[in-house]
Amino acid sequence: MSLLVLSERDVRTLLDIESCVEAMAEVLASLARGELYQPLRSIARPPGAENLFGLMPSYRGGTTPSFGLKEIVVVPSNPSRGLDTHMGGVLLHDGETGELVAIINASPVTEIRTAAVSGVATRALARSDAERVAILGAGAQARGHVQAMRAVLDDPEIRIWARRIEAAEELAGEVGATVAPSVDAALFGAEVVCTTTAAVEPIVEHRWLAPGAHVNAVGSSIPTTRELDTETVARSSLFTDRRESCLNEAGDYLLAAADGAVGPDHIKAELGEVLIGKHPGRERDDELTVFKSLGLAVEDLAAAELVVRRAREQGVGSEVEF
Repeated sequence: MSLLVLSERDVRTLLDIESCVEAMAEVLASLARGELYQPLRSIARPPGAENLFGLMPSYRGGTTPSFGLKEIVVVPSNPSRGLDTHMGGVLLHDGETGELVAIINASPVTEIRTAAVSGVATRALARSDAERVAILGAGAQARGHVQAMRAVLDDPEIRIWARRIEAAEELAGEVGATVAPSVDAALFGAEVVCTTTAAVEPIVEHRWLAPGAHVNAVGSSIPTTRELDTETVARSSLFTDRRESCLNEAGDYLLAAADGAVGPDHIKAELGEVLIGKHPGRERDDELTVFKSLGLAVEDLAAAELVVRRAREQGVGSEVEF
């Protein structure tokens, strides 16, 4: 059998942010309708190790069924090496025969689809007049979120803050944004906030957020770290990509719950439920909305299907016997 191998460069050539936003909207709506299988990810962290290994399986049925599996190693120190923090592959299998169809570099898939989901959330939950965006962080996700916010908002003003001012200046110069000297300066008057950091303790305080702001909380995806303070979570209308994932994996939610500030009923809806009209989403201009992004295997599956389809059409990638 023939196996398609797609490199980082191949994926970046094939997966533009605008198409990925639409693919993520479609797959999250399908998930809300019960058309996909999405179990919790499995995480292995060796004793004493900084790095962790994750397995993220998913399944799409229908006329052309497929299995997807992202295997990923998360290495927080990789930016100092000039590498992405997420290293691994997305494996795409034929859902009928089980044949392995493609192996895809997971780093650009993770970067682009995560930012695209925040784009979907912003389009669904932010105020319609949003024009100022604060992005916290200056890594791969921050870069992807600049592209995503420009894809769904009309020529927004973008401010970037990072712990290392040099990193913020480098990214801002690359993407045509401005640098904020502090988190509160970045958040001042911003209608949309994207947190894409490796913070362990909160960096966003509720008192810094503008009335009616929308927050895409992206950086923390494990139970022990968070970017948002308890008051932000407690006083928000909280949305997520998957309730089960939020209740088991989201430090932003779980640590606020440990403070006694929120419980499971605080989660208003999954993003897909907003997309299919099961929940109205934002209901007031002055409402603080938070989208807690965990990153789902079905998102990787949808991105992989799109990339493989385009690769076949355009003759991109390497075919090997397997």
